[in-house]
Amino acid sequence: MARPMESVAKRPRISIDVQPRIRRRLRLAAAKHDLTIRRYVLHAIEERLREDLGDEEGEIGGLTASADPVLAELWDNRKDAEYDRL
Repeated sequence: MARPMESVAKRPRISIDVQPRIRRRLRLAAAKHDLTIRRYVLHAIEERLREDLGDEEGEIGGLTASADPVLAELWDNRKDAEYDRL
């Protein structure tokens, strides 16, 4: 029997190798929160991305002057301001 078409677009997979000690700790931490390891890791990644990039998912990859001081220095200057007028 053929599998029905998935209604959700296929998501990319990320695979990482970890030491057994790290895997054990992940299992314990996930169980402590009543989550699967997969769900626990996804939550951890999302939290870290919010810390590093802010809550700016609607913007291009979180690339904003407020999210990155280096970008702020590059973008907030007189020469770049010319592009803001276009």
